[in-house]
Amino acid sequence: MPPRRVGVLLVNLGTPDATDYWSMRRYLKEFLSDRRVIEENRLKWWLILNGIILTVRPGRKGRDYDKIWNRARDESPLMTITRAQAEKLDAMLRAGHPSVLVDWAMRYGNPSMASRLDLMREAGCDRILLVPLYPQY
Repeated sequence: MPPRRVGVLLVNLGTPDATDYWSMRRYLKEFLSDRRVIEENRLKWWLILNGIILTVRPGRKGRDYDKIWNRARDESPLMTITRAQAEKLDAMLRAGHPSVLVDWAMRYGNPSMASRLDLMREAGCDRILLVPLYPQY
């Protein structure tokens, strides 16, 4: 069994996996289906989301994301920035506390919080601090 560790998980809002229609649709559906994001009558919102938004918006937003996409890493700028923040914090904390493990995840999209929490537990983290990098609850 690995030594006991403390995990710090930076969590950002989310990002699509790619700029194509289906990747954007999958991301928007997950994000906009959260009752804490859209506080509207569920039936009314389901009709609007599935009848209008998820047919039109993925193409438009995909073109917008394509303009700013990090081609070198094949990822969104938010993913690039979040990864860099985690790497820098990890280096700073490990210098004085080698038992600390810093990682990052997205609330919506990939890498998911569940997958990163599983990895932290497998690495021996028995305490994990979640640090949201966005103002929503």
